[in-house]
Amino acid sequence: MATRLVQINMKAHDEVALGDFWAKVLDWEISSEAPGVTNLEPEGFSYPDPSAVCIDLVVSSEPKTAKNRVHVDLATTSAAHHAEVVARLTALGAAPADVGQGDVPWTVLADPEGNEFCVREPNPRHADTGPIAEVVVDCADPRAMAGFWSRATDWTVHEVTDQEAVLRSAKGVGPYLRFARTADAKTGWNRVHLDVRPYASDDLDAETARLRTLGATDADLGGADIPWRVLVDPEGNEFCVLTPG
Repeated sequence: MATRLVQINMKAHDEVALGDFWAKVLDWEISSEAPGVTNLEPEGFSYPDPSAVCIDLVVSSEPKTAKNRVHVDLATTSAAHHAEVVARLTALGAAPADVGQGDVPWTVLADPEGNEFCVREPNPRHADTGPIAEVVVDCADPRAMAGFWSRATDWTVHEVTDQEAVLRSAKGVGPYLRFARTADAKTGWNRVHLDVRPYASDDLDAETARLRTLGATDADLGGADIPWRVLVDPEGNEFCVLTPG
């Protein structure tokens, strides 16, 4: 048994407007599976497929109070392309963001609701990832997080150090998942989190039980009746285990 990282869930005050922004950023299609939910995926995409990690924007009145612990890094192919992407995104409504990054070769921006993301410098590793080069998760212990998430999913560890760990789908396509060491403490629920999905032949409860044996624990949802499961990883980051498919 295993799960797949299939999408990023992002809370939004105005999920339609923010979805329109991100659809233009990524050049992806917009749909809606239910009121208050905006779904983004590449044109012609057959969900779920490891060639892309989709984005679901879900309406929420909760305020953004701290730097997100999960964000995306966008790929660029050259210095000129990097400058072009930053200019285009700024015109769409993105703004420069300071998260203490200092002098780095990439550009940190925030979307219209303040969610941080990076436009990365050209890197051969990102040549075939699609517009999202990496999904980045802040953490205290990259080695431990790589151990948990590589066993929780069918993603392969490509690099692990004390400062970061990098994983990618075992099929060698789509974006990377990077755990970046930070001293920042987690406060409250993550406004952006990961969603994983078991394979169609697997059982949701059995897969959830397996994830618990790896170190996940149940999130306190106050008795909410939902068809998926909400867990937290060993560092307290919430993630959803969707119904198999």
